[in-house]
Amino acid sequence: MFITVLCISNLPGFSQTREIIKVGVKEEPPFVIIAPEGTFTGLSIDLWTSIANQEGVPYEFVEYEDHLGLIRALDFEEIDLTINPIHVNEIRLKMLDVTQPFYVSSIGIATANIMKTQAGAFLRNFFSLQFFRIVFFLLMIIFIFGTILWMVERKQNRRQFRHGLAGLFDGLWWSAVTMTTVGYGDKAPKSRLGRIIAIIWMFTAIVTISGFTGTIASSLTVQSLGRNIEDLEDLRNEKMIGSVNASSSEAFLRSNDIEISVLYENVEEALLALSAQNIEVLLYDKTVLDYFISRLQLNNKVVLLPANFNKQYRSFFLPKNSPHLSWINQLLVRTINEATWQDL
Repeated sequence: MFITVLCISNLPGFSQTREIIKVGVKEEPPFVIIAPEGTFTGLSIDLWTSIANQEGVPYEFVEYEDHLGLIRALDFEEIDLTINPIHVNEIRLKMLDVTQPFYVSSIGIATANIMKTQAGAFLRNFFSLQFFRIVFFLLMIIFIFGTILWMVERKQNRRQFRHGLAGLFDGLWWSAVTMTTVGYGDKAPKSRLGRIIAIIWMFTAIVTISGFTGTIASSLTVQSLGRNIEDLEDLRNEKMIGSVNASSSEAFLRSNDIEISVLYENVEEALLALSAQNIEVLLYDKTVLDYFISRLQLNNKVVLLPANFNKQYRSFFLPKNSPHLSWINQLLVRTINEATWQDL
């Protein structure tokens, strides 16, 4: 840990006797970015600087290695606040004072962009379980209507709908031809009940085919993005899941009994492992993932999926019963509602 002091002595109302506020920070782009020369930039830095300027207070940044170090320093009152976007949870609310949230985030999912050949992807999808389920369901509908019509027509229309197994096949043939609108005309019901059943089947077939055409097409489409994760069940089916050590995404996975294959020390290391396909899925803060995918130029190797998990509120944290909470809260709410912060 090292300390970088940034004193504000030229602000209106500044007094040399005013307490220097110790602000704990951890490098966490794009919120806290620490340059090699030791200067601090980022969204949280800009937000805090604006608040401090409005109040006219001197401050210094105290750098820590992780969120745990920040929380411990607050608990022992070694620092006056931390401006990193730390997740608000029940335990932290009991231990510390928390400002109004300045950022709402969620856990995002990144996967490797696995490029597939069209022929290989088509064959994999063609022989997928989802495709066979669709085909089986269609065959069941054909069988049901074909059997019903055969049972109705076999006595009055023996030439077209024969007795026994051959007649059952006649019914299935009629059902399939009708559903696909081929219309050979070699099989047709003659009884009144048979024609009523045929009309019902015609309209049912139109709705069924319309609904399943898109599903079948989707099943056979080449998915160059690799995976489609929409809920926790999809996530549980993944084999190699990675996250960042001591992060809210790790806690989320463990609380939902989802096995974590690898934990990385930081998000950059995790994304590089994902791009090398050492893991299949990476969970972490969505905004941070988006930022680092662009920063590391991994857009062609890593895909950020649209799914979101575990909506989280991010706030500044202060020691319990902090005298600074009231004025920081007032200026924080004012600042985040300004157009400049919304643009950022």
